[in-house]
Order: sequence, then C-alpha cells, then structure tokens
Amino acid sequence: MHRLIDDRPLSESRFSTDDARAAYVDLVRTRRFDERALALQRRGWMSGYPPFLGQEASQVGAAHAMIDDDWLFPTYRSNALQIARGVPMSDLLRYRRGYPEYASDHDVPVFPQAVPIASQIPHAVGAGMARNYRENDEAMLVCFGDGATSEGDFHEALNFAGVFDAPVVFFCENNGWAISLPRERQTASESIAVKAEAYGIESVQVDGNDPLAVRDAVEQGLEAARDGSPVLIESLTYRRGAHTTADDPSIYRDDNPELPEWRTRDPLDRFEEYLRAEDVVDDEFVETAYEDADEELAEAVELAESGPRADPDELFDFAYEQLPPELEAQRERMHRSIATRDPQELDR
Repeated sequence: MHRLIDDRPLSESRFSTDDARAAYVDLVRTRRFDERALALQRRGWMSGYPPFLGQEASQVGAAHAMIDDDWLFPTYRSNALQIARGVPMSDLLRYRRGYPEYASDHDVPVFPQAVPIASQIPHAVGAGMARNYRENDEAMLVCFGDGATSEGDFHEALNFAGVFDAPVVFFCENNGWAISLPRERQTASESIAVKAEAYGIESVQVDGNDPLAVRDAVEQGLEAARDGSPVLIESLTYRRGAHTTADDPSIYRDDNPELPEWRTRDPLDRFEEYLRAEDVVDDEFVETAYEDADEELAEAVELAESGPRADPDELFDFAYEQLPPELEAQRERMHRSIATRDPQELDR
C-alpha cells in the first residue's frame, strides 16, 4: 500500500514544504465547510447533506494531483475534492438549496455531482473516449465509493476503459461503508483494487488519510491515463460521520471498528502532527488557516443566500418536450402547495 507521512520525512519525498502547507490549508477549508454545511442543514437551511468528515485527505490529495485541463466527475460526497479543485463554496451550498449546481462563472472542468450510485463512471469513460477521438491531452478523474463497485455501471465502465484505452483514473474512496453495509458484505474480493485485473488495467491501494500519498498515487495514475493506460485507485479512508443527515450510523456500527488506527483516525489531526514534527507549520500558520477558512465560508453563505430564489417550475421544464399527464398533475399539486405556504418560510 502506498503511504508517505508515516514512513519517511517530507525531505525524502518529492513534495516541497509549500505543497504540504497547501494541502493542510485545503484540509482546514474543507473541514470547516463540512462542519458549517452540517450545521446549516440541521437548522433547516437546506433539506439534506452528505457529510465527508474523515475523507478530507483523500479528496484534497486527489484534487492537488490534477492539472488544469483534467476533468472531474464527482459523486455527491465529493465536495472537498471540488473545493480543493477550485469550485466556489457558494456554488456547492446553493446547489444543496435547490439551485442550479454551478451558479458562478468559474471555469473548473467539472461535471455535475452524480447522486445515483455509479452512473458517473460510464460518463467519465465516454468523455475519455471522446478525448481520444479529438486527440486532446486531458485525463478524467471519476470519484465513487466502495458501494458503487457493486453496480453494473462500474464493471461496464472498467471493461470499456480497458478495451478502448480510455484516459480515466477510477478513484474509489473506500470509506468502509456502503451506507450501512461493510465492504466484506458486498464483495468477496480481497480488495477493491484487485478488481481491476479482470479488465486488464492497473491498480493501486493508497492510504487515503495521507494527502501527500494520495496526491502521488493520483498524479501517477493521471499520467498513465494520459498515455492510454487507465488506472483504478483504491483510497482507504473512513467515513467518521453519517452517510447523510437522514442516517443514524449508531444503528449499524460501533465506535471501535476493526480497522487500523491510521485509517479511522482524524486525517486533519494526523497530518497536522506530521507537519509540526517536520517544522512545516506552527501555531500562527494553523490559526491563520482556520481564520481564513471561516472568513471564506461566511462570504460563501452570504452569497448563497443573496441570489434570486429558484424557480420551482425548472424541476419540470427540462424533463420532457411535453410533460406527460402525471407530471403535469404533479406540477399543479406543487403550485397549490406553494400557494398555501408562508412567504417568509419560502424565502429562507
């Protein structure tokens, strides 16, 4: 398994102190985003939210491995990866309130978040095959959880990628749980990574709570993908919180999972201790990182609240050229419901 921070000093890696500090700053930014988003959902600011607590290092490391033209295919839990990639926090917050996903004019090459499990994986392969036809240089990074590897979309996509040399890195964040199902209950494979052998592509397992190791693995994977060799990366991390705000993990797991400490420990604490021991960050740097993150978040929330209210009819306008009767009836019921609501409640 690929790892850096527990195995050797930063000076013996290919990463600079600036690389390490940048990773730490984005870990703080995304941790504060997750905490604030969860608090906002709990007070009714948005209807639902999928926390990524514990997966920040995995996602930040992957984001820092991408070059400007690489395309990101995120899943619903990839908020940290999108933020570290450059998507404004306000866009992600507005999306959770029912607005179009990317309201700003950012130019980050990123597809919409995929909520259906694994549907984004064939999309990434199709985009990669199109890239080959156009003879461009970008690669595709598609993100998904361990649960997605039990879907047919995953297997079909890897098969196509292997046959057609699609420039895709399949980035599986194995966080231990497919909602309430542990990995060993959904596959008898020794690992997720080993599944790549069936499709003639390379794979690697990486310590997903080590942002520098993840960056290294994903950089190498993207380089191989650009040369026509798709790669499956299994990032071993742990979902410390709930699957979503509608979930109660205490029903199906305890606080002492049978996993190694490096995998279940808080990745932000672990990385900060490493950087302090390496004399890369100090109290002032850490304090500034948190202050800057909180300021950025305050501005993002204000921006998310200041835009025009979403038009509910857009839920129906782009589904069909002509709405079928059952959806037309559903839209009429929606309008009747809105008419009976308190306007101040709708403005929240």
